[in-house]
Amino acid sequence: MTTTNTPIKTHERELFMDALRGFAILGIFVANLNFLSLYQGSDKAVSPWLLPGSDDVMSFFHHLFIEGKFYSIFSLLFGWGIALQIKRGLDKGADALPTVKRRLLFMLLLGAMHLLIWIGDIVFFYALLGFLLLPFRKFSNKTLLITAAILILSPILLYWLKMTFPVLNYPAELMNQTGTELREKLIGINDEASRNDFLQHAGWFDHLKRNICGIFYRYGYLFFVSRIPKVLGMFLIGYVIGRSDFYKNLVQNKKIVYWTIGLGLLIGLPANYQLAQYMSASGDDYFDLKINGWYETIAYALGVAPLALAYVGMLMLSFQTTVGNKILLLISPVGKMAFSNYLMHSLIGNFVFLGAGLGYMGQVGPVYLTFFAIVVFVFQIILSTIWLKYFQYGPIEWVWRSLTYNKTQPIRVNSNQ
Repeated sequence: MTTTNTPIKTHERELFMDALRGFAILGIFVANLNFLSLYQGSDKAVSPWLLPGSDDVMSFFHHLFIEGKFYSIFSLLFGWGIALQIKRGLDKGADALPTVKRRLLFMLLLGAMHLLIWIGDIVFFYALLGFLLLPFRKFSNKTLLITAAILILSPILLYWLKMTFPVLNYPAELMNQTGTELREKLIGINDEASRNDFLQHAGWFDHLKRNICGIFYRYGYLFFVSRIPKVLGMFLIGYVIGRSDFYKNLVQNKKIVYWTIGLGLLIGLPANYQLAQYMSASGDDYFDLKINGWYETIAYALGVAPLALAYVGMLMLSFQTTVGNKILLLISPVGKMAFSNYLMHSLIGNFVFLGAGLGYMGQVGPVYLTFFAIVVFVFQIILSTIWLKYFQYGPIEWVWRSLTYNKTQPIRVNSNQ
């Protein structure tokens, strides 16, 4: 077996994956805008972009239909993509593993750079977990699916253990404490009032320093919410889909898709309704390790992944129809340039909401944030479609690809079909 691997050509791409990735990007942007905009509730400020009552309803719907579901789809796509890279290498008699590791390494680097723009980045985190995914490739599909289910449900036990033995939450507490101490030293924030004043008046370099401190808060949060097993579990499901050619054999697998949709809706909708109830309630029961926080964790574990899989199943079937195919192909350019568009979300969010930009911090509620996300997404559909008429990849994808293969990759259309 040879040890070389070559980049995937444009005509070899799986169009449905690009469409699904575009769909996921929209949902992730809607979810992230609540944090990018620094929204704290419609009763916190006077603004024409805040709609008390309506914002609460929209926030509830975000929790019900969006919260966790779209990063879960993105996680599934990540595992699916890794599986296709490895499988493609094997089919060509090449060892794709060194290339995959190199790809993850530079993904890690690009994610680290994105963290300096916005601490909510998931790229760095996914790259780290990508290395954890690779050893699982040696196991059977059945073992991977069972492991995935255990991982996705494990936060229920982990949260209970942290409730019972608070010392187990020490890693998250240490990260948060480090972030607080560093933030006070670098930018002088030591309370909520100084934080708000900073966000309104700080320059871009000051925000860079804030994001360096924020990395510790981000990973303290990820540890606390047990994001590692949640994401890794979806990685494994995606890996099985890719390795087994599940989608390519969709006709034979339609019964499984129907069952996935049915069970996903039957279990996922009621569980996510309960999740939305808990997340919409006032108080900090979840972060205070109270019993309602445990109930919220149960609702999340039982609801998010099943509903995300139901979304994927419905889109798989829709892509086979004439109308569904046209609509999903319309958004696929956004998915093909997912990394570039994801980075664009952070840049737009910073510019619109931070004081160094337009300064709409905390002045826009979920209703208008949702409309804003849709407007930006439509713009990205147009921009991505035009860009891909002339170039094979998005700008960030091209850099990533060139670094991965240690060679400047052709970027113009028709230069390497």
